[in-house]
This record gives sequence, structure tokens and C-alpha cells, in this order.
Amino acid sequence: MRLPTHKRLMIFSGSANRGLAEEVAAALGMKLGEVEVSSFASSETYIRFSESVRGSDALVIQSHVDPVDHHVMEQLLMIDALKRASAKRITAVAPFYPYSRQDRKARGREPIAAKMLADFYKAAGADRLLSVDLHTGQIQGFFDAPFDHLTALPLLADHLAESLKDDLVIVSPDAGGVRLADKWAEYLGDFHGLNGQVAFLHKRRRHEARNVSETLRVVGEVKDRVCLMVDDMIDTAGTITNGAESLKAAGAAEVLAAATHPVLSGPGVDRLKNAPIEQVVVTNTLPVPPEKQLDKLMVLSIAPTIAQTIKAVFEEESVSELFHGENQR
Repeated sequence: MRLPTHKRLMIFSGSANRGLAEEVAAALGMKLGEVEVSSFASSETYIRFSESVRGSDALVIQSHVDPVDHHVMEQLLMIDALKRASAKRITAVAPFYPYSRQDRKARGREPIAAKMLADFYKAAGADRLLSVDLHTGQIQGFFDAPFDHLTALPLLADHLAESLKDDLVIVSPDAGGVRLADKWAEYLGDFHGLNGQVAFLHKRRRHEARNVSETLRVVGEVKDRVCLMVDDMIDTAGTITNGAESLKAAGAAEVLAAATHPVLSGPGVDRLKNAPIEQVVVTNTLPVPPEKQLDKLMVLSIAPTIAQTIKAVFEEESVSELFHGENQR
């Protein structure tokens, strides 16, 4: 008996951001696989794949938007169904890694939810994880199998570089993000010849309330300079709007912002609308519905980046070479 040696790639999408999954499949010259996703009257999720997945390399793409827990469970159930249907290798694609801000015990009696999610993925049957711009790089170590960490930095920087000049200052919204600001400065210098400086905002976050912070002062020279604030996500937009106001108060000529994940919870959209920011550039790792779209908000597609990575993994090629090493944080 001679066994077939060919590999078969199949891509499936959860319900949270099907548009992104369709873009990824189209970039690979493929169509999404068929899967039935429905709910029982009790709100429990039901999953069934409509075609054979036996022996395939199967990917499940799911963005984790509100309600986050529902979309996490939906992806886990899809992974479990693939495992029980004899898929050869299962990759969980989570463009925005859920619970990423709970990556350590900052105070007593707290969970490390990011580690727990990695355990869930493993228990469900995922052989590999793929995500974009993790909140902290150590999350890769929470998952014992291969973890491909993508970055949107080249996508965002290439778009903004056309309108930037050498009077640029790359600003981190807090001291912990200075390394990311350095990488932005290095990339813009190496690939676009821009000699940007780096500054950061001294910020204090309130422990008794979520998503509440206070910008105390600007560390670095920003007077009469164009300031580009960079971060991994914009949630309620409190950090970015407070930062923009502090930069303007310090004499910044113009403020721009770039972030990978447009969470845009609660007052986020209104805050951005009223903030002294000329342009905000994000990606579609999370869907931005029409009611959250603004004239100053530019959404770039991360689909080609994810598609290139999937192709490299499937063909056993290097992933880090796709990003010139920028995906290592």
C-alpha cells in the first residue's frame, strides 16, 4: 500500500470577523471551508463542519470582539470538532489574542488569564497558534507548541512614512512601550530614511478601576515636532487621547497615532473624534463597524500579512524573514 504524500490546506472562519477571513483566503487563492455555526435556545454554541477535514492542515480564524467569551468558546469548539474529525494539524489564528492584558499577577488574588487561554487552546486540540502584535511578548511562552507572532509594524509604518518628515518623534504612551517606539524609529530609519527621535509619556494607571489612566508628563523633546503615538491597541482611547492632549500642551506641532488592534470599546470612538489627533491608523484584526468609523480613522488590511505567514508555515519556510525580524519583541 502506498500512502499519498500531498498536503491539503483548509481555512475556516468563526463568526466574529468573517470579512478578514475571506480576504485571507482570497489572498491565498482559496475559498473558506463550510462550517455550520448556530446556537441552541439556551445560548450554547453548536458547530459542525460540512465537509471532510481528515488529514488536512486546518486553520480556524477568529477575531475576539464583544462578546469576547462567546467568540473564544466558538473558536475552541471549532478546534475540538476538527480534532475529532481527524484533521492532521490544527492552527488557531487569533489576530487579537484574547485576555492578553492579564498576562501576569499585578496584584494579589488575580488570575493569569492569558496563560489560561493558552491552556484552553492546547486542551481543545490546537497544534499551533498565530497572532498579531501581542500585548506582551512573553505570551508566546504560555503555549508549549509553535507560536507564530506576526507584526503589523511594517504595514502601518509604510503607510505613514509617505507623510512623515525628519522632525518626527515616535512617542510611547507609557514607559513599558519604549521598546516598541524604538522599533518604529529603527524601521522608519532603515527603510524610509527618517531620523525620528523617541519620547514617552509618564502614565499612572488606577488599580481600582479598569481602563482608567492619568498622563503625568512628557519625557522627551516634542516642541514644534510631529509626534506619532504608537501602541498595540486602542480600547476606550483614554490613554491615547490623554497623551495627545499632553503632547499638544508640551508644544507638539501635530499628533498622529498608530495601533494594530481597534478595540474601540465604550467611549473610545467619541474620544478619538474629539481628540487633538490628525489621523489614527489601525488594522482590521478586529472589525470596525460603520457606526465606529471616523474620517480621521484609517483601517488597513492585515489579511496579506496573515496570508503570507500561513503560506510560509504550510510550505515550511521562515516566518521571521517575512518581517525582517520585526516580529520579535
